[in-house]
Amino acid sequence: MKADRRTLLGLGAGAVAVAGAGLAAALDRADPLPPGTLGGADLARGHRLRDGGFPAPSRFEAVDLVIAGGGIAGLSAGWRLHDAGFPRFRLLELEDEVGGNARGGRNAVSAYPLGAHYLPVPNREAGAVRHLLRQLGILIGERDGVPVYDPEQLCADLQERLFWQGRWQEGLVPRTGLSPQDRADLAAFEQAMAAYSARVGSDGRPAFTVPIAYSSRDADLVALDAVDFASWLDRQGWRSPVLRAHVRYAMRDDYGTEPHEVSAWAGVHYFAGRRGWTVDGAGDNELTWPEGNARLARGLAGFFPDRIARGRIVHHVAQDGRAVLVDSFDVAAGTTVRTRARAAILAMPHFVAARVCPAVGTAGACSYAPWLVANATVDRLPGGRGVPLAWDNVSSTSNALGYVVATHQAPEAHPQGTVLTWYLPLSDMPPGIARRLLVERPAEDWKRMVRDDLLAMHPELEGAIRRIELWRWGHAMVRPTPGFLGRGAAHRPAPPLFLAHSDISGLSLFEEAHYQGVRAAEDAMALLGHRHESLL
Repeated sequence: MKADRRTLLGLGAGAVAVAGAGLAAALDRADPLPPGTLGGADLARGHRLRDGGFPAPSRFEAVDLVIAGGGIAGLSAGWRLHDAGFPRFRLLELEDEVGGNARGGRNAVSAYPLGAHYLPVPNREAGAVRHLLRQLGILIGERDGVPVYDPEQLCADLQERLFWQGRWQEGLVPRTGLSPQDRADLAAFEQAMAAYSARVGSDGRPAFTVPIAYSSRDADLVALDAVDFASWLDRQGWRSPVLRAHVRYAMRDDYGTEPHEVSAWAGVHYFAGRRGWTVDGAGDNELTWPEGNARLARGLAGFFPDRIARGRIVHHVAQDGRAVLVDSFDVAAGTTVRTRARAAILAMPHFVAARVCPAVGTAGACSYAPWLVANATVDRLPGGRGVPLAWDNVSSTSNALGYVVATHQAPEAHPQGTVLTWYLPLSDMPPGIARRLLVERPAEDWKRMVRDDLLAMHPELEGAIRRIELWRWGHAMVRPTPGFLGRGAAHRPAPPLFLAHSDISGLSLFEEAHYQGVRAAEDAMALLGHRHESLL
């Protein structure tokens, strides 16, 4: 493909930089690209929901409680109901697979993630998450009252490496070739984040923790939400380009958003909110699997598989006296089903919930980060000068976030190579433009970008990339822009309608989605008179 000016502009500034200065030349290459599919959230069903025109209900059913949405929040609500002995519910999911942005795929070489790919060791406050992990056989016991996790499911060494100044180094913060200002700013920043991590508020809560519902609400902490993270760093006088590059990586990694658009509260939370609670000092480790968090999604769904209805587009939810009417379009049958329930949990992003249910508030609407995820099957492991291959591999010369190795947890290398899961948040352009770019740019252009970025890091992979599977997320995660704290409360309707989504927290993290699902399930059970002991 000949690269003209319009083509390059259409890539976006950050996308052009993905493979560095050589991308324009690479676009002129006539090398054949690896085969591979283009997937993502079902655009046809999503647009059908947006455009409407569903037939009138022709099938009718009744149940005590409906969960609309099968992402982590909806699955967590269903798990909590099942765990509390409340079987009279039904979960309706638009897609053919549950899991939301925690879905995964598989090929002959390995399973691999399509989105979220790990769970940090949970904080002490995350009791409901630990209860789930215990049931899934991930948390295997206690020692002196402290959790013990299955070592085979904790991320093995080497966990992280960074391509920096021509070599791979351990960790993601550069430690060599730094100016005195770089060293001073990095040290001051790390000291400040450690202080925030150790701080306990006047209300007796940690300053920052996960789930964020357990974080302190001291006024000076909450005030951080009124300013963006880049401006907050400016106020501290920390302008080192090395520090700023690391902060940018972190904000795009967890939030898909540039530092100048991230709430300073969310920015500090990224660095100060994790204090994983486990034995042997492994609290800063991650739990991970070849398929990423699809392992957790499938585990949740496995508790109540007979109560999940896939391919059901929930398009209207309204109260009818003391009941709730939920209309959903059965894609396979081509008919609308009306479900009469005593309560409903809307486990869906706010922009969808507001569309299907007039009772959901529209104040403080959320915005969402678009992502491209690629799974590249290679017939040999990447190498490189410096430290050996890690689970998470990031290049300081790329605008992408690097890749994770799907087979990292395997005790022996797969004879057919491995799968590298590559991530690119389209954060350097307005989300609406980025979503259009995801849809309009040909798959071959995206594959070329992925291939060339991998080869820029690993020239030794020339000729070894066998397939590139692309996955588009138009609304991958909520963006924690300034003012996000408390924004979710404005969205909530009155019972018997309940919301359950990480949007309410404002951070698209597994623990937040799980907390919101459990909270909604417990609130619904309380309304319906089902006795239970709270996990929260």
